[in-house]
Amino acid sequence: MTATTTCLGVLTPSSNTALEPLTSALAASAGRCSAHFSRFKVTEISLAEGAMNQFDDSKILAAAELLADAKVDVIGWSGTAAGWRGFDADVQLCQRIQERTGIRATTAILALNELMEKLSVKKLAIVSPYTADVQQCIVNNYRAAGVETTAHRHLDISVNHSFALVPPEQLLELIGEVIEQGRPDAVVTYCTNLHAAHLAPEVEQRWGVPLLDTVSTTVWGMLRAAGRDPSAVQGWGRLFAVA
Repeated sequence: MTATTTCLGVLTPSSNTALEPLTSALAASAGRCSAHFSRFKVTEISLAEGAMNQFDDSKILAAAELLADAKVDVIGWSGTAAGWRGFDADVQLCQRIQERTGIRATTAILALNELMEKLSVKKLAIVSPYTADVQQCIVNNYRAAGVETTAHRHLDISVNHSFALVPPEQLLELIGEVIEQGRPDAVVTYCTNLHAAHLAPEVEQRWGVPLLDTVSTTVWGMLRAAGRDPSAVQGWGRLFAVA
């Protein structure tokens, strides 16, 4: 590793098995870039009090401090909880991470929302593994932000570890369904424990709609925060061409 290598520090749900290999592959594609991970406990995605409390900032900040020990260039929360908790939760989290560590921070959802703004996305299609009530919160938050969800699918799973077991072929089928039904400006795979990021080139070739996978949006946001050009990432979808 040389002095010019960019080190991406990634905050990871403890039960997640998909985002680390995908993020490492994306970082490798960028060149002179490496990914480093710190976990905090997340096992259930639901609106129950215990599940919501998993995202208490104190736990996330403790994991961020461990990444700071590695002197990473940027810290990214590769998780989508702000989708149902409210986008301001991630704005506040990034401020607190930067105050605590002195390192710039971003998140999957803040980067996703920035990409959507840059791409003028007003009609969105969503595929997630979540339960109906979690999904509805996400739809409602985008409606409040002026983005219409024209079609969405969810798998009614609440066990976080199980999200990574959803076959990519099933995700591709669901992506095709929401694109054909909703005719969106973009489609998002809304969960960082899905094996979906690598599907972007096929989705975009078959349907002509950009896939904004949330593992990929995290990396896009971290590269920009670290002063890197995301377009160095090749073969992972159109989003990386967005400056």
